This record gives sequence, C-alpha cells and structure tokens, in this order.
Amino acid sequence: MTEPSTPAGAGVGQQPQEADRLREILRAPGYLKVLAFAAFIGIPVSLIAFWFLVGLHELEHVLWRDLPHELGWDAPPWWWPLPLLLVAGAVVGLVAAHLPGAGGHVPASGLHTGGASPVTLPGVLLAAAASLPFGAVLGPEAPLIALGGGLALLFHDLTRAPATPQSTALLGAAGAAAAIAAIFGNPLIAAVLLIEVAGVGGPQLFAVMLPALLSSGVGALVFTGFGRWTGLETGSLSLKLPTPVPRLDGGDVLWTIPIAIALAVLLHPVLAAARRVAAYIAGGVLSRTVLCAVAAGVCAALYALITGRTPADVALSGQTALARLAADPHAWGVGALFAVLLLKGAAYTLCLGSLRGGPVFPALFLGAAAGVLLAPLPGLGPVPAMAAGMAAATASTLRLPVSSVVLVVLLLGSSAMMPIAILAAVIAFITTELLPAGTPLPPPPRADQPTPEAGSPKAAGAP
Repeated sequence: MTEPSTPAGAGVGQQPQEADRLREILRAPGYLKVLAFAAFIGIPVSLIAFWFLVGLHELEHVLWRDLPHELGWDAPPWWWPLPLLLVAGAVVGLVAAHLPGAGGHVPASGLHTGGASPVTLPGVLLAAAASLPFGAVLGPEAPLIALGGGLALLFHDLTRAPATPQSTALLGAAGAAAAIAAIFGNPLIAAVLLIEVAGVGGPQLFAVMLPALLSSGVGALVFTGFGRWTGLETGSLSLKLPTPVPRLDGGDVLWTIPIAIALAVLLHPVLAAARRVAAYIAGGVLSRTVLCAVAAGVCAALYALITGRTPADVALSGQTALARLAADPHAWGVGALFAVLLLKGAAYTLCLGSLRGGPVFPALFLGAAAGVLLAPLPGLGPVPAMAAGMAAATASTLRLPVSSVVLVVLLLGSSAMMPIAILAAVIAFITTELLPAGTPLPPPPRADQPTPEAGSPKAAGAP
C-alpha cells in the first residue's frame, strides 16, 4: 500500500503534534502569568479556607458538646437536633431567597466548580455556617470549592489584570483546589477531585479512564497474589509501613462485587429523592427549607430514641462518627447500624435537597457503616468491607470514580486496599450510570439573582 500523499504546502512544521501544542501553551506569556498568579493566590486562599474550617469546627464543638455539658447533659438529648436544624433551615431559606447566588448550588446536583464569584461569597459562607455546625447531614467540600473559586477571582479583580474566559476558569479552579486541599489535608486528592468535577474531557474521559482503572485494579490483585504465592519480587515501588495491614483474599474480592452493586442500587433512589426535595423547595424557599431541615432533625431524634445513642450519629456530616466507627466497629450493634443507615440516609436525602454543603462525608460514613454491617459475611474482613463500602458509596453518589478511590486510600492510610476500592468504585459507577436517570434539577440562579419565592411573578414563570 502506498502512503497518502502530503498536500502541497502542508509541511511537518505546519501541523504541530500534541507535544508542540503543549509547549506553545506553556511558553505563552498569558498562561505563565496565570500560573504565577495561581501560585500566589494559593497562600491567602488556603489560609482563609483553614480559618473558615476552624470556625465551623469550633462552632460545632460548642453546639454539640460544650452547650449540652453546661446544661447538665453528658451527651446531646434526643430532641437536640430539632431547634438547631430549625435555625439552620430558617437561615438557609432566607439566604437562598434574598442573597445573590442563593447560598451556593443545591447539593443534590453534585459538586460543581462553575458559578463562583465574589458577589456570591457572603451567601455561601452564611449558608454553610448555618448548615454544617447546626446538624446538616452534609460536608464542607462544596462551600470550600465556591469559597476558593470566588476568592481567586476576587484577588484577580483587585489586581485589575485583564481577564479572559480561559484565565477566569483556570484561576477559579486553582482557588477551589487550594481551598479543598484544606479539608482533605492532601493536595493530590484536591487536584484529582477538581479534574473530575470540572469534567475535563467530558464523557470521553470516563470512557477511557474506567477500563484503565479497572485493569490496574485487577492487575494489582494478580500481582499481589503471585507475589505471595511464589515469594518472588518484581521490584515494584513500595514503602514498608510500620503497622500491619490486612491482606486481601478471594472472599474479599468476591464480596466486593455484590456490595458495590447493592450500594449503587440503594443510593440511586436517595439521590433521585433529593432532587425531588430540591424541586419541591423551589415552590416556597423559606417555609419549605425550614420544613425539610426540621424533618432531618426528626430523623436524628428518632435514632436517639430508638437506639439510646447520641443524635449526632445521624446529624452532622459523619466525619467524627466515621472515626469512631473505624476505631471500634464492634461498639455498634446490628440494630444501631440498621437504624443509622436508614435514618441518616433519610436525613441525607432531605439535606441534599434543602440545605447547603457537600455530599462527600455522609456518603463515606454510609458506605463504611454498610461495610461494618456486612463484615461478618463468610470470607469478608472488616477493613476490606469498609473500603469497598466507602468506595462504592462515594462513586455512586459523586460519580467520580478516581476521586473515590483516592479518598478511600487516603482515609485508610495504606494502599493495601486499593484493588478493592478500585473494583468497588468502578462497579458502583457503572451500575449508577446504567440505572434510569432521575428528573434533572432546574438551573441554579445567576450570581446576581437570588432564588425567587413562591408566588412571585418570576416563580410563576412571568417574564
């Protein structure tokens, strides 16, 4: 066969390869300025994000530990979440109805990097401060993304530097990554999370990434097995950890598949119901936000009445409860695990559609609780079960499989469970994508436009 002829005038130098394009981008003065500015804004954004998280943590500490102790209780009484979430619903409803940006995007729509601007920051901070310490079953990652992106654009505006759509998007992503790294304590997960959240590459990214991710996980299982059976080494890069890590076996791998499928099937209606809650609230922002927030408090109160445990197991993000669960899973009976899965799942649904925050930490806790509940299955260990549960729950909830794997590995502090996490994340992600899609949420309000109240001309569809 003869090779196709090169058109006249189309020399090699006129069709740069990908490496040449990348080189041109890196050498462009505009890109280098954006890169230098991104390095500069990482300092103030990280500091502000750090103190914002400290403030949320201290306020949560006061509301859920110090105040009950001062009133004579060793732990919050069963009714404690009701007044706190009433306050949260009222403040978030007022912010969503009257402030620009409606306090940030609705968590039921997932994580987003777009839409952040300096004018929305007061509403985002106020809604997050009213939601998270007061008992919302949400995490701080979504407000942090909005905070970092908005601060980056604010600092850029203060310098009066010329802005282009590309530079604005790059600086927003850089600021969001600097802020999100504060909560996870790791810049790698921030970068991976922002890559997937931003959707760089679109559906093609996931189509290419999933086979590679799955094959690497299966390959890790194969090489782990052969290395253990033969006693031979391949010279792979690894670190010797001082603490013993449980070894995976066939039972752990086989149980991961049904666990991932089951969690994806069970969490899919949770997200669909959360979107219906968000659509319901759009018809009357203030009153219905308060109603849903109090209903989430009722879930926490019922849990405390049924189990005799603290209502904080259901309320709040689950970050503290996850640490307690991992440290002593046997302290949770089967009844308490069933109750926390059911009632925290219901409160999670209500908060996703009504309050402000992120979906990551509650999903991690629900996956870990499901793993602990299933750990007694024959051939399944507690650590692999928790790893599979957390990876599957976060992948099906966030639809970010790589970020889910990195998160689980980061939490466990070891890469020994990575094959299980990869297998669970990929299976849960594919299962979720193949399930029927729910009703999409309406587009969020513009940064300069609050959410219209029910009965207003805008809410009724008038021009």
